[in-house]
Amino acid sequence: MRAAKRITGCRPRVEGARESEILDAALDLLARVGYDRMTMDAVAAEARAGKATLYRRWTSKSALVVDAILCSKESLQVPDVDTGSLREDLIQMACSHGGLSDERSAQVMAGVVTALHHDPDFADEFRTRVVAPRIEATRAVFARARDRGEITADLDLDLLSPALAGIILHRSFVLGLPADDETVTRVVDEIILPAATRHPAG
Repeated sequence: MRAAKRITGCRPRVEGARESEILDAALDLLARVGYDRMTMDAVAAEARAGKATLYRRWTSKSALVVDAILCSKESLQVPDVDTGSLREDLIQMACSHGGLSDERSAQVMAGVVTALHHDPDFADEFRTRVVAPRIEATRAVFARARDRGEITADLDLDLLSPALAGIILHRSFVLGLPADDETVTRVVDEIILPAATRHPAG
């Protein structure tokens, strides 16, 4: 099994106005044409940069794309929140900039979803640096709610933490249904919270 890369967040070597312009151009191109059709040459042309400039900073398309997702001016990282309420935490995280109901975030996900199935290097990088921190932030929200006595003590947090994202993304990409703030709130109220506050088995 391929070992996951132990890299998280924005790479510190990516800095400065020119780098930001390249990352923004890469994200724009990703949203328009998708990861499969995107090339380093196309990013260089979009950013009006030399191809050699890109390769001096990013050794692969996968590294560039993940950096663009995490580090551009339209960064899609979702901040951790702590309102003291599980419901409000989940809604704020999902409905914020870069969250599940964010249109730009949906465009980016649409651009990368096929590559997750046939590009192992990109899948490793994306899951390690983008998906894993989001799941961990959500898990922390549930763990705090459990510590407050707000939810059932014996919940499997690893199973429940990605559930909201899974439902919303399935509705959006498989069923073609809306993924707006109202939908997120309904899923939280009608599915996630009832599951989190169920009576213990037995």
